[in-house]
Order: sequence, then structure tokens, then C-alpha cells
Amino acid sequence: MPEFKQFALPDVGEGLTEGEILKWFVRPGEPVTVNQTIVEIETAKAAVELPCPYAGVVAELHVAEGSTVDVGTPIITIDVDPTGPAAATPAAPGPGADTAQPTPELTELASVAVAAPDEPVEPGLIGGPAPGGRTSVLVGYGPRATEAVRRPRRAGGAGRPPTPSAHPTFAQPPMRADAVREAHPPLTARPNGSGNGNGELLAGGAVLAGGAVLAKPPVRKYARDLGVDLATVTPTGPSGVITRADVDAASAGGTTAAAGGPSFDAARERRIPVKGVRKHTAAAMVASAFTAPHVTEFLTLDVTPTMELRDRVAALPDFAGLKVTPLLFVARALLLAVRRHPMINSSWDEEHGEIVVKEYVNLGIAAATPRGLLVPNIKDAGRMSMRELAGALGELAETARAGRTTPADMSGGTITITNVGVFGVDSGTPILNPGESAIVAFGAVRPMPWVVDGHVVPRQVTQLAMSFDHRIVDGQLGSEFLADLAAMLRDPGLALAWS
Repeated sequence: MPEFKQFALPDVGEGLTEGEILKWFVRPGEPVTVNQTIVEIETAKAAVELPCPYAGVVAELHVAEGSTVDVGTPIITIDVDPTGPAAATPAAPGPGADTAQPTPELTELASVAVAAPDEPVEPGLIGGPAPGGRTSVLVGYGPRATEAVRRPRRAGGAGRPPTPSAHPTFAQPPMRADAVREAHPPLTARPNGSGNGNGELLAGGAVLAGGAVLAKPPVRKYARDLGVDLATVTPTGPSGVITRADVDAASAGGTTAAAGGPSFDAARERRIPVKGVRKHTAAAMVASAFTAPHVTEFLTLDVTPTMELRDRVAALPDFAGLKVTPLLFVARALLLAVRRHPMINSSWDEEHGEIVVKEYVNLGIAAATPRGLLVPNIKDAGRMSMRELAGALGELAETARAGRTTPADMSGGTITITNVGVFGVDSGTPILNPGESAIVAFGAVRPMPWVVDGHVVPRQVTQLAMSFDHRIVDGQLGSEFLADLAAMLRDPGLALAWS
């Protein structure tokens, strides 16, 4: 008989909590094999293609493209035994058995009323929306040791009809779907759109008893991302359920983001959900700016000798097919400066009250991509030759532009360079990547008048800016590091003496 297995969204990084479904590569009814790529997701760090853990036929896709789901949420169901015999017809119920089956309306109602708006039940936990009554588990965790215990029904209560067990003489026949609809009509708005605080509809939105709005968890999250108050949304789904389209209509129609919040002018404003790379970058920068005390120093220098050396190196046969850019020489000089000042390549361990000095350099390079700013790093860059470093920089840039940067590529960085010069910017005040103690901004190289031996002559000039964590790096160390970096760019021959 058919055997269905669900695949839940895994944690593809280090402690990631959610991901956005970018693209499905399979459709219901299509066969799949083990390790076949089935979906591309975007996490807070990177876009990742997920392989299929099962072989069989796709039974259902649970999440639409563009939706954001929590880690551990089932995203696809696969029938791993599609050619098996059909399930046997269940035996007829015995006399007096309860043969009532839930109608689609009630099933839908039950699926959205599991959790209150502010207290969602995690998918995969007991009490969560685990299909088939099975207890799913989050990735990386074992099943719960105890089984779910169903709360016993009360024999009767205020507003409740007597149950058959309490009054066995009055056996009740199953209710037809139309009878259920008559007994439980869909919620409708009051003429004045107000509520009395006892679960009635507020401002056109469907509300359950106790003030719970009828909406599935993905729709609730989508509304939060758009800043839409579900209590202001007019539902169009079955039994008064708010759908994703209802949220879109409310957002485009200029509803208020929250009671007393700013209004939204749909004709002249647009809202962009904060998710994926943008969300991660914002959180990381806020954490860095308000955790590490930043100090930034600037230095303007003549890099004419380095630019002349770049032209000679690019013409060498050993560098054929490689892109030799000024960034390559800044990176090489930075790696040599780290050797002279190891403390600059360290991190602050708050928990243990220690400074961790790294004996290796994972050189981060800030890269602008269509998905946002990424900072992948070159592992053990300090051990590379000039040619190897050129190849690694080129591969890093190509991978980032293609959107193939993985979470592993962006973890473990020790010091970073951000090349703002490619945008024609002279300098800036870079913010540290969390866990690092220094970041260098490399500005645009421009022909400018410069004084050489008492004469004003045109030279190739740039500006370096370095921000550092003042808990680790004091003013003397930061200044000496920046001065050595600049010295090697003014006179590349120093690299031979210092390497």
C-alpha cells in the first residue's frame, strides 16, 4: 500500500531558524530519486539546493514558492511505495459506533484554530500540525519521550449539547454538511465593524472566541512580515478563514500596520519584507554596532607603485587567465600585516573572559550580489601564494554573483576587506562582522595631484579606512597595523623584506 514520508526543512547552516522557498524543481505526481535536487531555499546566509532523502513519487508540496517557513516544518510529502497494493477497505463499524466524519469546512477550521495568534504551536511538536496523527520531530532532535494525552471530554457544559455517552438513549445520527453549515454559520461582520470583546468580528476580520483570528500559521507570518494586522483583514476563505490573497489585498489597500501605527499609502509606498540575507545582515550589524566599541581610522596614500606593479604581474604567464585587480594587492599586504600584528586577527570571548588569537586567517571579502551583501571568506588565505590568492578571489566573486555561496563559505571569518572603491566611493566607516576584531575599507583609486620631492605631480591615490574592536585593539596597535598596510602599498618592495 502507499507509504508516505515527509521531508522537513533542515537546518542547513549554524543554528538557522527559517528559510524561504525560492523554487521547486518537482511537482506532485513526478518521480524522484535519492539525492535528486528538489527545491532551492534561501536562508539568512545563502541560497541552498536541497536533495531528496527518499525515492518515490511526489505526493504533495506543502509550501508555495516565496513562502518563509520555520526549520522543522514539513515542506514535501513523498510516496515511497507508489506501486504497492491499495489499502484494504476498513471494516464496517459495529452497532452504535460513531460514524460521523468531519466535513471539509470543519477540518479546515480545526487546522487553523490550533494556535492562538501570539502562541503558535511549533510544527513537528506534539500538539502541532503533524499530518496523520503522527508525532513529527524537529531536525536534530529525537521524538518526545511521552505520548500526547487527549484531554477527556466533559459530559456537558455551558453552550454544549449533551454527548452520546452522557445520554445513551438519544443516539444522534451523523450531521450532513449542510446541517453543519446551518449549525455553525460562517462568521460575518457586524454592520458597524466593531466587536464586543467576546470573540466577535473586529473591523471586518474573522475572530474566534477569545479574539483568535482564523488564519493558518504561514499566513500569520506573511502578515507579520508585511506589517498587516489580521484583525483588520476581511476574510474570503472557507468558514471565514483569512488567506494569503486577503493579506495582499489588505496590504495593497492601505490598511494600517497596527492599531495606532502609521498608515500605508499604497499609491506612493511599497513594503519589502525583511527576510533572508537582508534580515541576517540587519541583525548582525545591529549586534556588532551595539556590542563591540568601534574605532575607525583613515589614511590617504599614493599607490602609484602598486598600480604599476599590477600591470607587470597581470602580464606574467603564471597569471594568465586570472583577474589581477588592486584588491589582490591590498589582500596580500593585509595578510603580511597580520603576521606582523597577530592580535589584530582575534576575537572576544565574552563567556570565558578571553581574547582568542587566531593562528590562521580566513579572509572575508564583502561581495554585493542580487540577494544582498554577502561576506564569504577565503579559508587559510595566509598560506596561499600570490597566484593562489588571485584564483581564490576570482572564484569567490564568481560564486557570489551566481548565488551559489553556501553557509560554510560565510562562516569562520577572522578579518574582512570591503572594497567600496568599485562603486566609486572614496571611503567609509565599516562595521565589524560579529566575531571579528578588524575590517578594512578600500576606496577608489583616482589620479590626483600629489607632492613628490617638493613638486606637485599626478599620482594614483586611494584611501584606506579601518574599524577595530577597541576592547582588543588599542589605538597604538590599530595605527601600526594600518600604517604597515599602507607602507606596503606605497612601496611593494617592503613585502619582500617583511614576508
